Amino acid sequence: MANQLFRKKSITAILKDAEEGYSDAEHSAGLQRVLKVKDLTAMGIAAVVGAGIFSTIGDASYNGGPGVILLFILTAVCCGFSALCYAEFASRIPVSGSAYTYAYASCGELIAWIIGWDLLMEYAIGNVAVSISWSAYFVNFLEGFGIHIPAYLTTDYLSAFRGFTDATKQLATGIKLADLNDGIKSAYLAWTSAPEFGGIRIIANLPALLIVLLITWLVYIGIKETKRATNYMVALKIVIVLAVIAIGFFYVAPANWSPFLPNGFGGVMKGVSAVFFAYIGFDAISTTAEECENPQRDIPKGMIYSLVICTVLYILIAIVLTGMVSYKNLQVADPLAYVFRAVHLNKISYIISFSAVVATASVLLVFQLGQPRIWMSMSRDGLLPKIFSRIHPKYKTPSFSTILTGLVVGIPALFVNLTEVTDLTSIGTLFAFVLVCGGVLLLPVKEEDLSGVKKFKMPYINSKFIAPALYVVGLIVLWNNFLGLFHYNGDWIEFREKLPFFLFVILATILSILSFIKNLSLIPVLGLASCFYLMTELGYTNWLRFVIWLVIGLVIYFMYSRHNSNLAKQNT
Repeated sequence: MANQLFRKKSITAILKDAEEGYSDAEHSAGLQRVLKVKDLTAMGIAAVVGAGIFSTIGDASYNGGPGVILLFILTAVCCGFSALCYAEFASRIPVSGSAYTYAYASCGELIAWIIGWDLLMEYAIGNVAVSISWSAYFVNFLEGFGIHIPAYLTTDYLSAFRGFTDATKQLATGIKLADLNDGIKSAYLAWTSAPEFGGIRIIANLPALLIVLLITWLVYIGIKETKRATNYMVALKIVIVLAVIAIGFFYVAPANWSPFLPNGFGGVMKGVSAVFFAYIGFDAISTTAEECENPQRDIPKGMIYSLVICTVLYILIAIVLTGMVSYKNLQVADPLAYVFRAVHLNKISYIISFSAVVATASVLLVFQLGQPRIWMSMSRDGLLPKIFSRIHPKYKTPSFSTILTGLVVGIPALFVNLTEVTDLTSIGTLFAFVLVCGGVLLLPVKEEDLSGVKKFKMPYINSKFIAPALYVVGLIVLWNNFLGLFHYNGDWIEFREKLPFFLFVILATILSILSFIKNLSLIPVLGLASCFYLMTELGYTNWLRFVIWLVIGLVIYFMYSRHNSNLAKQNT
């Protein structure tokens, strides 16, 4: 049974399937190789500089204060380790499928299925969040032209209900409607103005659905069209983001940067889900390997270039945001536009809203491009039905998977809440990074390549003494957290929040021991440990939801995928 569950697909077989352009018995075609370094870098920037910089950065700043820049630096370092591990895999296995394909070659089929199932959740829910963010900026942009869309057509049901409940309580205390928080007031108006049908209020985020359908159509008709659209949108939004930073610095009040850590380091770490949600872009780049002219050289470069550019932009934006207004006022859906309205630069806020419309659309574009290619790779291996790997004979794109992606993202975008989905996406992203870093440790030593193709090679640093030393330092720094694991006062709710950190301590201990015994490579060790630590900051509830999703995936695997796997058929 163990041999069946952890059977590996050889790199030779993976490359052979990609070269043959395998899809199904009736429809066989390969993907078009048109992407270069600049295109991949643009896709990385498109995926990272979007909902994070235009939306969720507000929530992160509200929790962490000006010290949120420390979170961006920490996240960039963790992503840097993960990006190097992705780059190592991409240089060895230059095919679509991302972390799923990498896990199939290094960890075996069951782990590959788990990470593939995780990526499906990560991309789908991530795009739901992006479409919701796009809707908020689009509505604000239209307001600049005097076009008003009813609030009940731009809000999800849960947010409207919560806003109505909160507003009702505050209004009962004598607070006037005009004095309510903008977000709560908007949700209250959405609930009270919504028409009813059969006793149910009709509340849905219609713009979020429409943008998903439009982007899905663009991704469906071809990679060349997607590439051009991405490059144009990225160029535009970088120019506007730089302009925002430059103008915003003139309205910074240094007093707003004090206190730097109003809620301590714990407050900074509360923004992990909001920040890490944006960094899924590296995974999205790797899904396009079969559409790159030279994936073994260009994908690593695209990942690293986009990481550096995006991190610098995030830090600068965070400095400006927390300097222009108090961090206490940044828990809004459109923080960049809000800070300029706060300093009475309404025209600039409308320009920012337009930029955000473009920026978040480009994120949606890259994510919608990535998910069908993961489905396609899983279908090639027999883990999903063959229809998922069908390639359109004219457009050379995964046709069925692309259409299904549009429906899976578009329909939930009508009804769900932004905060809930970003948290779940972040834990999925971190889990993917953990498995990729762990997978690199399981790869055989790279043999000498005589093909003449320039490939990325991750530098080897012996972790024999460094990892145990860092373990000791970490234990000292987190000593209070460590002692808290052994303190139980009968409150299960309080204790369960400690469980993720307990798992981290076990993992860190094992990694330190293995590093000393087996001289493991330092970069993937640090990537695995740092990303898992960030997972512990996402709380028990998100872990529980994530585990439930994985259990559903395991049921599907044991009922269908394990028996229909190509490797299973080869062994019968």
